[in-house]
Order: sequence, then C-alpha cells, then structure tokens
Amino acid sequence: MSKCQNLNGKNIFVTGADGFIGSHLVERLVRLGGSVKALCYYNSQGSLGWLEDVDADVLNNLEIVFGDIRDSALVQQQLVGADYIFHLASLISIPHSYVASQSYLDSNLGGLLNILEALKKQSFSRMINTSTSEVYGSAMTRPIIETHPLQAQSPYSASKIAADHFVQAFYKSFELPLCILRPFNTYGPRQSMRAVIPTVIAQLLDADRQNLELGDLTPLRDFNYIDDTVDAFIQLMFCENVAYGEPYNAGSGHSISIADTVALIEKVVGIKKPIIIDNNKKRPKNSEVIELIADYTKLNKACGWEPKVAMDKGLGYTVEWFKNHDNQKDSWSRRVKFD
Repeated sequence: MSKCQNLNGKNIFVTGADGFIGSHLVERLVRLGGSVKALCYYNSQGSLGWLEDVDADVLNNLEIVFGDIRDSALVQQQLVGADYIFHLASLISIPHSYVASQSYLDSNLGGLLNILEALKKQSFSRMINTSTSEVYGSAMTRPIIETHPLQAQSPYSASKIAADHFVQAFYKSFELPLCILRPFNTYGPRQSMRAVIPTVIAQLLDADRQNLELGDLTPLRDFNYIDDTVDAFIQLMFCENVAYGEPYNAGSGHSISIADTVALIEKVVGIKKPIIIDNNKKRPKNSEVIELIADYTKLNKACGWEPKVAMDKGLGYTVEWFKNHDNQKDSWSRRVKFD
C-alpha cells in the first residue's frame, strides 16, 4: 500500500508539465510540498502551455525549464538531483501519427531513451513512465488486464508499446526503479479540443453551431476524470508494494459508447443538437480501437487506488470550466503543441 506522503525536501522532475495531465499533476505535487522542476516544450513565444492556467501560488513555487526530451544533453543535465521522475512528455495525437510517424518514434521512444540513459548515471528513488490504454488495441478479453496482448493499431500506439518495452528492458538489464502507468481515457479541464469530450462540449456551447460534427459513435471507452488519474500517478509513485518494470492500469472498469457519452454530455449541458457524421474524423477501419475497459485490480491491490469521481460529476466540472470562452479558445490553440 502507499503512504500519505510529505514531499518536503523531495526533488521531483516532471516532463510534459505544460500539457493537460502534466499541469494537473504538477499542481498537486507542489501543493504536497514537493520541490518541482517542470520541463516545458521550448517555443518562441515563451508559453508555459497549461501551466499558465494554474494558480499563482503554484506557479511561483515551480522551477520552469524549457527544452525538448529529444535533446539528450539537456535531459541529462536537468535530471541531476531528481528523487522522483514523472515522464509524461509525448506526442499523442493519433491522427497526426498516420502522417508523421517518424516524429512519434523520435519523441515517444527517443525521448524516453534519453531519460533512461541519464538515469543509469545517477541514484534516484523512482520513475514512472506514462503509457496508454491504446497499447492494448481493441479489447480481446474484458475487462483488460495488464497481460492482455499488445496490439499496435496506430503508429502512436506502436511508439508507446516500444517505450513500455524499453522501460521493462532497462529495469531487467540495469535494475533501475522504473514503473509503467497506463491511464485509460482521461478527461477534464484543460483537455485539448482534439479529444471527443471537449469537442462535444464546445460544439454544444457554441450558439452559432446548429449541429454536432463527430466521427464514429460506436467505439466504447473507459473515461476517467483528471483528478483520479493524478491520484494514480502519485499513489503509484509512493507505493511500497510496487513491482518494478511492470505496467499498472488506471481506469474506471466501465465502458461507455461515444454515442452514449454524447447523450450524457447533452444532459449535463442542457442542450441537444442533431449529429452529423464526418467521415474525415474517423480512423482507418483496422486502426480504430473498438472497446477499452480497464481492470484496475493490480493497482488497487498494490496501493489502494480506485476511481472516485463519477462520470456525471466529472462532466459537470468539465462543462463549467469550458463555459469560459477563453478556456475554449486556449484549448484550441494548445491542442497540438502542448497536449
């Protein structure tokens, strides 16, 4: 089981800190007292991504570093002295991976390898690599346990499968304290518009839009509110019974179709619109993941984690955040660069 942690005096390094999940994780770590160094993707505007959305008291207690995980020298320099490492930096847009596969290999595998090589040269307490439920592909058995076959149904998922194997290889080869967390479909404030829940909310709230333009409504997903996903990262990091080199699922254990998700969002928002299917928003037939549903028993037994936020409540929190027009605008502008 995991203990309630006091992070005072602990140095924590977070990659992908400017993204959706990363910004929420950084917030929590700072409030727990950690000394957090946040790696943000370098850009000429000096934007901090979603870290610009966090409270000033959090931002003022962060060390911000601009850079790129593909830069091995920078990664090695910035990791010095880190006790705990959360690796979230990644290219995650599945549609973009169809046309830019090399960049996914360079970032998602090459970036991780830079971190692993740097960690071979220093002592540290633990590192968590962020995987994804997409590595499983369409469910062959239900619910999905960690030993479910891995299926590369997109270049993105192929890059994440390779990354998971490198984590396992470096644990077995060099006995590094490395963990793998596989969050299922996370949603909440700050998520980019490329994801289905934000785009449905934004289209419903747009008074000038008469219809909802969506892709395939049949796939089943296991949705989890951002606070629960952050809890999974933190509890796994400090879990006393962790099995290094092994993956842990973080999901609700329930699946819901995109069509039923849309209906639930419409109920929360209080607006209903006709749906138009845009075939351009669909994945290639053999690439679509038909169903995801997590078995989180392993994580629960190891550290007591379980989801706490019901989907209707989580959607309510998310809708309230997106009702702010500036949040919608920012989510569009950051949808590729920072998520």
